[in-house]
Amino acid sequence: MTDRADKPVRVAKTVSASQAEMLQLVLPSDANTLGNVLGGVVMHHMDIVAAIAAQRHAGYACVTASVDQIDFLHPAVVGDVLVLKSSVNFAGRSSMEVGVRCAAENPRTGRRRHTASAYFTFVALDEEGAPVGVPRLKAETPDELRRYAKAQHRRTERLSQRSVYDGSSDTETQNDDNGDAS
Repeated sequence: MTDRADKPVRVAKTVSASQAEMLQLVLPSDANTLGNVLGGVVMHHMDIVAAIAAQRHAGYACVTASVDQIDFLHPAVVGDVLVLKSSVNFAGRSSMEVGVRCAAENPRTGRRRHTASAYFTFVALDEEGAPVGVPRLKAETPDELRRYAKAQHRRTERLSQRSVYDGSSDTETQNDDNGDAS
C-alpha cells in the first residue's frame, strides 16, 4: 500500500463548506432501563456526523483514526431528538480533526440541552485504501480561528502521545487471559 499523502493538495476549503448536521430520534431500543440513551448510541451517531464532515472536506472516503475523550454532560431520553453538528477544525496532510457537539432537543418544547462533545481524527483514503492528501482548511471567523489554534495544540499532544506508544511494536503486544493488552 503506497502513501499518497504527499501528492499535491487541492485548494483550501472553508469550514462552512464541510459542516454537517444530523437529527436522530431517541427510540426505546436506544435506551437503558432508566430511559436514557446509551452512550454507545450517542458515540455511533457522533462518529457518523463527523465522518460526513471529514468526507465533505477531503472529497474522499475517510476512516476514524482516533477519538479524544467524549464528555457526556446531560442525558437524552426516549422521545428526544439528538441534534448532532460537526465541523472540521484542522486539516493536516491526510488527516483532519472534526469537532462534534450533540444536543438533546425536547420535541414538545424545543428546549435543547448539551449532551456530549468530542474531537475525532479522520484519515482520507483513496480508492486503493492508501492515505491521500486533503485540502488545507481556511478558517475565517474568530470562532473558526480559535478552534483551529486549539486543534493544532491537540494534534501536537496526540502526536507526542503516539510517540510514547511507538516504543513497542504491535507484534510485541500480547493479550492476557483477561483481554488486557500489555
